[in-house]
Amino acid sequence: MEVLKVSSKSAPNSVAGAIAGVIREFGCVEVQAVGAGAANQAIKAVAVARGYLAPSGVDLVCIPAFANVVIDGEERTAIKLIVEPR
Repeated sequence: MEVLKVSSKSAPNSVAGAIAGVIREFGCVEVQAVGAGAANQAIKAVAVARGYLAPSGVDLVCIPAFANVVIDGEERTAIKLIVEPR
């Protein structure tokens, strides 16, 4: 599954375009965010991506989960959003 990593400085519209592109190509995508700001941008991006894909008849759902990721040699907990068509 394709993984998109979102930071607190990521532009939601850009991430939404990436989500829509991966959904069109592969059918599902995993969005990872570490921290409150990054999680906020990721959720906004999923909402915008729903709007991008709705006219073509694709209704997205989002399954939240936790993931352990290693950043600079340190293990951190990330929010993982599995995004796929309903």
